[in-house]
Amino acid sequence: MIDSHQHFWIYRSEEYGWIDDSMAALRRDFLPGDLPQEMAAAGVQASIAVQARQTLEETRWLLELADRHPAIAAVVGWVDLQATDVEHELERVSQHRRLAGIRHIVQGEPEGFLARPAFRRGIGALGRFDLTYDILVYARQLPEAVTFAAAFPNQRFVLDHLGKPDIRGGEHRTWLRHFGAIAALPNVCCKLSGLVTEADWHAWKPAQLRPYLDAALEAFGPSRLMIGSDWPVCLVAASYTQVIGLVVDALGEYSVDERELILSGTARDFFRLKAETTRVPL
Repeated sequence: MIDSHQHFWIYRSEEYGWIDDSMAALRRDFLPGDLPQEMAAAGVQASIAVQARQTLEETRWLLELADRHPAIAAVVGWVDLQATDVEHELERVSQHRRLAGIRHIVQGEPEGFLARPAFRRGIGALGRFDLTYDILVYARQLPEAVTFAAAFPNQRFVLDHLGKPDIRGGEHRTWLRHFGAIAALPNVCCKLSGLVTEADWHAWKPAQLRPYLDAALEAFGPSRLMIGSDWPVCLVAASYTQVIGLVVDALGEYSVDERELILSGTARDFFRLKAETTRVPL
């Protein structure tokens, strides 16, 4: 099994302002040494480390961690895609064999960000370096994300956390309509991750999350879905084994081949992972 979405950080309050008092449990370091026991208990062999800060320093640090820890199969880092020298920077970071993709925290950007010419110019450069792009948006931003992804039909995109539906507020219909629109784009995959943190952290039930998982399974199909934990962010609402178990349980009626795709095959194909990077001892 490959966990397609987890994070590492050395906690500094000034660098992680989004970790407020309600997330006090996240106000500490989370490093590769904290994860193997959790992964082993959940049956996970490898993971994709995803950026949490928008700095080149963090991207280089994650790549250094990947060099030292074989269980990190790849890194989704950050580069300033709006920079005038973006191609030069992409060329530099893409020389590292573990860099698989780029992400920008668009959920924190104003309306219209995905339409900015400078940002789109940077997205247009990713294909030359065979890099993917993670789409991180709230549900209200999904219409903008659909237009954005449709403008780059040859770019490999993956939607993080099912587009962050408002599970806590019980919103489903509007999200489902826009979610279906982005699923209709063949160049977009989706991570089955991040649902517990969009629900009531202290009172969520698997039955509340299942309609969103079922919608994703129907809209994208196994070949465009990948399991992800969103560890350690998930810890505000659930353990690592719980969030992995939510997806595994939802696949109970799927065939062995379909389960293999969602649990490892899609991530391996999407991120161009080498076999040796996903078969490692924990």
